[in-house]
Amino acid sequence: MPLKITFLGGAGTVTGSKYLLSSGERKILVDCGLFQGLKQLRLRNWAKFPIPPSSISAVILTHAHLDHSGYLPALVRDGFSGPIYASHGTEEVCGIILPDSGMLQERDAEFANKHRFSKHSPALPLYTADDAHKALEQIHSLPIGERREIAPHLAVTLRRGGHILGASIVELEFEGHKIVFSGDLGQFGDPMMVDPTLVSDADYLLVESTYGNRKHEQLDPEAVLLRIVKETVEHGGTIVVPAFAVGRAQTLLYHLNRLRRSGRLGQVPVFLDSPMATDATELLTAHPEDHRLSAEECRAAFSIARIVRHPEESKALTADPMPKIIISASGMATGGRVLHHIKHYIGDPKNTILFAGFQAAGTRGADLLAGATSIKIHGAYYPVKARIENLSMLSAHADADGIMRWLRGFQRPPKTTFVTHGEPSASDALRRRIEEELHWSCVVPEHMQRVTLA
Repeated sequence: MPLKITFLGGAGTVTGSKYLLSSGERKILVDCGLFQGLKQLRLRNWAKFPIPPSSISAVILTHAHLDHSGYLPALVRDGFSGPIYASHGTEEVCGIILPDSGMLQERDAEFANKHRFSKHSPALPLYTADDAHKALEQIHSLPIGERREIAPHLAVTLRRGGHILGASIVELEFEGHKIVFSGDLGQFGDPMMVDPTLVSDADYLLVESTYGNRKHEQLDPEAVLLRIVKETVEHGGTIVVPAFAVGRAQTLLYHLNRLRRSGRLGQVPVFLDSPMATDATELLTAHPEDHRLSAEECRAAFSIARIVRHPEESKALTADPMPKIIISASGMATGGRVLHHIKHYIGDPKNTILFAGFQAAGTRGADLLAGATSIKIHGAYYPVKARIENLSMLSAHADADGIMRWLRGFQRPPKTTFVTHGEPSASDALRRRIEEELHWSCVVPEHMQRVTLA
């Protein structure tokens, strides 16, 4: 039977990663992500799934970020009953991130109905926390670095991707073909996370291109962070940091603790206002194999933050006028508690909204970094008068040079390399570099494109 791959997501955009491999009646889905950002992308989450979910044999996850795992509750609710394979770290992070996603969607729908700013009556969640818990029951963890045959003529090997806790590069042997999925690649030399593992060969490769046309600034993140904090606090302002609960929040705490211990940060209080980020921080301490810090170093670094668990505490924190640093999810300011902080602080020039990672097109984060003069939150517009800053060097993604460094680790070039998970300009720029520098056959697939692997 010919082997085919269909790009159900992650093509022409950085979100909604879903890659369907099919041979006869067997269908394997690699990643099952939510579309985020632009409205026309988010609407895809509500469309009927392109194939019956019950026809999928198995799902394999590269990592737990919502753009790679966040559609699983809907897939299971709508009929998928097979196994979901992932690293142990990814399984545990999914155990935090998926129920939280369902809960936030329920709360957002309730808030929209209460204040009547939704175009839908009533507003409904895409899925619920209960849907997420049911999906978690189908996850089976696989060890990193060990080849596992999960079905006849179907074997999986997971390699460390270095992106977040549990992030994996997936090597899939299916019907005599070896297909490698890079997932999201971390930065080489990151102070916290391990380097992405080099892969020797593949028949076909899918490589991410989030930063395919960019290089990270070669600046000391602690020096930049200290400057922003000092300038804001000296004016009596507050720094609000929309941070990805898994990965960036922990990295920020690590750097802030180093600044505090060196005596440079002073006593400005730091708050971690994200129950999910708090749980993820504890998971990082329990999984030293995925990062460079010992459990003792983790506990010391993360002790700098005062934990905010309850909504009442979060509201009191917003109302408190003292200068402070608030780290809260979500990282692209698309939802969560951080929106309430932004609404309160964004209208005052003495405050700073500080981003620390990639901002997908159509998100509030991308709009603010592009210079938006007002921002829409919960149905109302708020003038942007606070400073908007970005610690782009703290991204959890490899930049264009980092991706090329990983690709050069292949001892045998793939027959075809598919450049995915990037905005069109980034994917095309990486395609050109791969063709010109490595002389590989390279394709930028389109959404819903189907390719027969010869």
